[in-house]
Amino acid sequence: MFLTKDVARRRFLEARGARPRAEGLLASAQQVLPDVCRIALYVSRGPEPQTGALIDWLLATHREVLLPILYADNDLGWGVAPGAADLVPGRLGLSEPPIDLGSDAIATADLVICPALAVAHDGVRLGRGGGSYDRALARVRPGTPVWAAVYDTEIVDTLPCDSHDRPVDAALTPNRLIPLRRSADD
Repeated sequence: MFLTKDVARRRFLEARGARPRAEGLLASAQQVLPDVCRIALYVSRGPEPQTGALIDWLLATHREVLLPILYADNDLGWGVAPGAADLVPGRLGLSEPPIDLGSDAIATADLVICPALAVAHDGVRLGRGGGSYDRALARVRPGTPVWAAVYDTEIVDTLPCDSHDRPVDAALTPNRLIPLRRSADD
């Protein structure tokens, strides 16, 4: 068990930085993706599980992809992915869609795949600490599956959790989809 979120974040970030290469999510997602029309996803950076090929495949299979737009207050808006070449530079070096549909657009998604540094078997998700995704996940329509994108080694028994943390239903890794147990409070 990690004593604090800061310690856990530091350890997972160090381990990611030591990975020989970032791996993509396309192959595993193709095997398990439900028949949905609109998916909220993220544009990966650095050693995160890579989403570029997955976004391209989703668009090629006529699915609509919502991508985040980071606001100055660290909340997230959402825009429809026009294609990787048409993304624009956003805050903190992120790539974003050019048109903002607003922060509530995530409620129109049929599936949400969000970034995480780690997840626990009970659905606790550890993010980077800005609270952007916890706020966004609070707007997800009830019953919509939420998957955290991580590597197999980032699925652990327990993680520190605060009352504002939003749980996830599954962990999507480059190798598989792992259903997670949700706490009885959900």
